[in-house]
Amino acid sequence: MKRTLSLSQNILVGSMLFGMFFGAGNLIFPVHLGQEAGSNIFLANIGFMLTAIGLPFLGIVAMGISRSEGLFDLASRINKPYAHFVTVLLYLTIGPAFAIPRTAAVSYEIGLSSHVDASMQTIYLAIFSLIFFVLALAFALKPGKILTWIGKILNPLFLVFIAILMITALINPMGSPDAMPVQEAYQQEAFFKGFTEGYNTMDALASLAFGIIVIHTLHNLGLKNPKDVAYGTLKAGIVVLILMGIIYSFLAYIGACSLGQFTLSANGGIALAQISTYYFGSFGHILLALTVTIACLKTSIGLITACSTTFSELYPNSFSYRTYAFIFTIVSFLIANVGLTSIIFLAIPILMLLYPLAITLIILAFISAIFGYHRYVYSVTTLFTLFAAIGDMLNSLPFGLNNTATISAIIEVYKNTLPFFDMGMGWIVPSIIGLVIGVIISFIKKD
Repeated sequence: MKRTLSLSQNILVGSMLFGMFFGAGNLIFPVHLGQEAGSNIFLANIGFMLTAIGLPFLGIVAMGISRSEGLFDLASRINKPYAHFVTVLLYLTIGPAFAIPRTAAVSYEIGLSSHVDASMQTIYLAIFSLIFFVLALAFALKPGKILTWIGKILNPLFLVFIAILMITALINPMGSPDAMPVQEAYQQEAFFKGFTEGYNTMDALASLAFGIIVIHTLHNLGLKNPKDVAYGTLKAGIVVLILMGIIYSFLAYIGACSLGQFTLSANGGIALAQISTYYFGSFGHILLALTVTIACLKTSIGLITACSTTFSELYPNSFSYRTYAFIFTIVSFLIANVGLTSIIFLAIPILMLLYPLAITLIILAFISAIFGYHRYVYSVTTLFTLFAAIGDMLNSLPFGLNNTATISAIIEVYKNTLPFFDMGMGWIVPSIIGLVIGVIISFIKKD
């Protein structure tokens, strides 16, 4: 039985995992963070990387060391109903409801939208997203080839394109971050603002979803022993950690420098387009369009594969993997045509609910051996976290919904009760309290 992978195999698995993680959102969010943080870019980027890199790394490793076959298996340590709830909600969020549609919407927004007349945007978005999802589905229908498609082909191409842009911007910077203005949100709590901005990448959630693909890939490469699989996921995670850390830091730096030539953009996509055009002219726009489209396509393939694999295995009497892949792709196509802005606005409250639950689940997976994998620790910690996360979700509702009388009254109670609530991190203290209570109960009431 194979005990370990070769260096080239470890790098290949890590490249595949990075390729699935790093989509267009991972390009546009650090650039926009750099523009908003200005001279406070260092603290903001550290906070951002904790949630955008650190948590995904821990999530992948947690899936390996917990010897779980997937998110449902890990969440079942709380109870089966909760495992169904969090698994379905998380996969729909990083799947057909938000993340997969966003891959096509961002590709169109950055690559083609500026060249299309306003009256024709709807039609061109539909045509573009149709072609995009036909390609993504074609790759996803062959999940056994995902290591080759993403690890050997799409991800190396993406790295070449992004390297050209980053190296050029570093050699000839548009300004110095130290001299750039700081937007209000980053003036006092740059670290915490960066921390919550990392939620937008959805990568901590994706780590719990992609874990099943990594585990299956390692099995296919000959690793069967749980300890060997855990070690394999750790090595793959380290590759992702290094690549993401380098790229995020450079993109945030470039975003801050760009204020030397441009005003603050509405989003990172606009900023990236301006930066590319500044350095390369019309060729820059083509370069950016290719970079973003490849980034989005490989992420879309990974998400369709992960979602279809999970639902077909979780509900074996429903549909096959192939049928789920078609369903998720069609739904994603329809939602993508709602538009990028609406997708982002609607995703934020769900992320504020899911992220605390994902973070505590990852942490519990790491420390569970200390308290003997006791169910009460998982259950009580999650219950307290869920209570606080609901408040964070209500507080981030879009379109003024959080200003209605009933919701405003509920939010006021949370504000007066939970520390760090105004920072979007009101779940921290309740989760710690829940953990302590759960550990105490586990010692009192042994199974």
